[in-house]
Amino acid sequence: MRQAICIIGIFFCVFTFLPGATAAEIKVGTLLSHTGPLKEFGPGIQNGAILAAKQLAAAGFEIEMVHEDSETSAIPATNAAKKLVEIDRVVAIIGALASGVTVPVAESVTCPNNVIMISPASTSPLITVLPADKRKDFLFRTCPSDALQGVVAGKLAARYNRTAAVLYVNNPYGQGLAEEFKKSFEQMKGQVVAMVPHDEKAAESYTAELRKALAQNPDRLCAFSYPEHAKVYLKEAIEFFKFRKFLFCDGTKSIDIVKALGPKNVEGQRGTAPGAAKGEPYFMFANDYKNEFGKLPPLPFITNAYDGVAVVGLAAYAAKTKGLSLTSANIRDYLRIVANPPGEVIRPGEFGKAFELLRAGTPINYEGAAGSVDFDKNGDVVTPIEIWKYKKGEIVTVSIEFLR
Repeated sequence: MRQAICIIGIFFCVFTFLPGATAAEIKVGTLLSHTGPLKEFGPGIQNGAILAAKQLAAAGFEIEMVHEDSETSAIPATNAAKKLVEIDRVVAIIGALASGVTVPVAESVTCPNNVIMISPASTSPLITVLPADKRKDFLFRTCPSDALQGVVAGKLAARYNRTAAVLYVNNPYGQGLAEEFKKSFEQMKGQVVAMVPHDEKAAESYTAELRKALAQNPDRLCAFSYPEHAKVYLKEAIEFFKFRKFLFCDGTKSIDIVKALGPKNVEGQRGTAPGAAKGEPYFMFANDYKNEFGKLPPLPFITNAYDGVAVVGLAAYAAKTKGLSLTSANIRDYLRIVANPPGEVIRPGEFGKAFELLRAGTPINYEGAAGSVDFDKNGDVVTPIEIWKYKKGEIVTVSIEFLR
């Protein structure tokens, strides 16, 4: 028995120190929705983050990913974030999805502890105006503000409609998008006849809210919610109110909605969402995603999560080449340096090339799968807005709109 233990011990030591065995240089957490109203989106977005980490490791920089479920709710997400920061000691968190989750997590956990938080999906304009003393320049996002999406949605609706009603989730995301839509639609001479909020927790019925929203028989009902809400109230709108003209958004860009309503009931109907530029960087990412996970889902923000992990890895490597310890603050200081111009362009998956340039002291400029990741002073980016539609039970891109 003693001899066997010795042999096992020798084997363990040899295995532990095998050539090529590398320890992770940093830990990065994800705080995404795997339960709650946004649960449809979580798995694909997490895969985007995993793909970036895997490609960074293949290029020579190992990141340990730690995944947590935000439950699409502020309290459990805050607890999960505390675990990531205090126990796992991550230098960055990719998340959350819902703006109503990202804001409290940033204010109570990540920013006070000087930990980077990069949301791939929180689009509320309120994030931009969080006080600088609360942000401490540790809050970023790789998706655009709804100040952009709302403009495009308003213009889209005004092409076909004179009146509209908005049914929206009562949180920073829904409020911000509804307000920006109203401003844009009315600038285009449209009239918003009702702005009706509903609770963030999914309900079994929304007939009371629908009665208010549809009271003046609007030309269009804007569904500015999440799939778990909208698949209920849109079905009720069709069955109980005989209403079938909808405008969708990123939160309701959903295959689950197609399944709940039936393809015929959404056929041809359009929506908006933060989109990828669909240039070479996007197609490089899409091909790599397909090779790793299969078909790229037609859901938003997968590219944005990939870009979030990519810029963290590139910034960490840049700090490492300068002999700096890989703290969250040091990595934060290099985010804009590796992601903004000037510098030699680096596209998705070209991390070996990026590392070689950084070692040589050559500046780089990461151009992401979702578009340019040029962080401004508020940690915001400007990326394209997609107009999409439901077609034969699938989600297809109609056009890509660029706003500056």
